Amino acid sequence: MKTVKFGIIGCGLMGREFGSAALRWCHLADLDVRPEIVAVCDANPAMTAWFKTHCPTVRQVTSDYRELLKNPEVEAVYIAVPHNLHAEIYCAAIEAGKHLMGEKPFGIDQAANTAIQAAIARHPGVMVRCSSESIFFPAVQRIAQMFESGAFGRIIQVESGFLHCSDLDPNKPINWKRMLKLNGEYGCMGDLGMHACHFPFRAGWRPTSVRAVLSKIVKERPDGKGGMAPCETWDNATLLCTAADAGDNEFPMTIKTFRIAPGHKNSWYLEVYGTLGSARWSSKQVNTVEFMHYTPGAEQAWQVLDMGHEMAFKSLTGVNFEAGFSDSILQMWAAFLYELAHGEPKRRFAACVTPEEAALSHALFTAALESQKHASTVAL
Repeated sequence: MKTVKFGIIGCGLMGREFGSAALRWCHLADLDVRPEIVAVCDANPAMTAWFKTHCPTVRQVTSDYRELLKNPEVEAVYIAVPHNLHAEIYCAAIEAGKHLMGEKPFGIDQAANTAIQAAIARHPGVMVRCSSESIFFPAVQRIAQMFESGAFGRIIQVESGFLHCSDLDPNKPINWKRMLKLNGEYGCMGDLGMHACHFPFRAGWRPTSVRAVLSKIVKERPDGKGGMAPCETWDNATLLCTAADAGDNEFPMTIKTFRIAPGHKNSWYLEVYGTLGSARWSSKQVNTVEFMHYTPGAEQAWQVLDMGHEMAFKSLTGVNFEAGFSDSILQMWAAFLYELAHGEPKRRFAACVTPEEAALSHALFTAALESQKHASTVAL
């Protein structure tokens, strides 16, 4: 089995999620490649403590990402840092010849993303991908199978979104995601948007115009020092797009990213409506997919299918058991390692977000900001 030695830059929640996935790698079956975490880096030394306790393979602990990138043992890196640091550290990793999985949105703004894209172009031998777990749920994999078989016919409408409630409490202390200098003007779009765009972009549905409605709901939050600090970024975003498929057929596509969504903890959803069939799914019922096949002249009836552990990459869990978020994380990392080892994805919808898809998200979010500013529809 091939081993890829990893460094992690940014040891917060998602860094530890990768650490946990690496420790559970034996849960995957029939995969001929595995990660080994050998180096970790965080500006806050306390954040590396988890890795010292749980990852015996870690041999380098540093607070300077440059030191980690100099480590010849490190072949690939996972970088999970605030958006304002993406361009600097992603470009440094690529220039150092390290394969990269980077967190969305791949740059604080379009200019930063352009700099990252230029670094990628200069180093074609480095594999670079963007993090998003959203397509790896079994129900979404089933919708992908419907799409690839032509079961939808001509697309009538698509809705995709990510609904969060973590900022519903106005007494929640402010964090970096509410600060322009760290999170960027995209706000919730940069933080959540790639998850909602992953399936549509992979299906080849390209937004050609957008009318955005962006909302700032909580104006200020406790600053942790006894005072209040202004919330500078967008809380919620609704993007009403005209999209086109590979045959240049146009249809409406709605992308929603809400950080303040009453009734939701952390809900992904996807709805695809077509002339021959339709499907819809929400992670609130994570293992259930609804679908409908349309026969002219017949009654229309939704069918409900309970999905089991039917993953893109086979695991030890039996197919009759249910899947969850930690499973989708493991699947995403399996997709990254598989493509790195084999030079191509296992299949179209068993692959991580590409740099080109990340660049398209920047074009969409930048146009959305312009649309909000002028209350107009903006062409991409």
